[in-house]
Amino acid sequence: MKYSYIKPRKKTPFTPELQIVFTFFFITLIILFSTYLFLLFKEYRFEKDKKQIREHTKELKTDIENMQDQINFIQKQKALAEKIFTKNMVLKDSIANLFDLVPQRITLSRAQLLKNGLILYGITPNKDVYNFMLQAPLRSIFHKTYSSFYPAKNGWLMFVSTNYMDESQIEELASED
Repeated sequence: MKYSYIKPRKKTPFTPELQIVFTFFFITLIILFSTYLFLLFKEYRFEKDKKQIREHTKELKTDIENMQDQINFIQKQKALAEKIFTKNMVLKDSIANLFDLVPQRITLSRAQLLKNGLILYGITPNKDVYNFMLQAPLRSIFHKTYSSFYPAKNGWLMFVSTNYMDESQIEELASED
């Protein structure tokens, strides 16, 4: 006896509804797992980038320190150059003042600068012109002044004037700089 008009089919525990649920569940697991892997990969990349940035920061700090050292060195060189330039200008002015000090009747053939003095070589018409026009200003500048005269071929006198400053005065002038 038959109660049904259709042919019976096999019953399985996996109904179409259950298969759909499992499919969605499986897709969800795949999405979650892939998201987890993606986040792990991103974390790894961030850590790698972070290390690179730290290394780059260290390199930049080292470069900055090197540049700062170079800047300090250049500033010291600049200060030294300015000091030398100032001393050269003072020396130039002093030499110009020295040559302005020499009267027209006296001719200098050579001037030799020393650390603490000055030696002048030249020709003068006579001792009086030298004593009044050149030796007096030199004595006001230098502490010790010595002069030697030799006759020249033309009747004038050749002279050598050696002028010195006291060492203590030189040290005081140097300490003022």
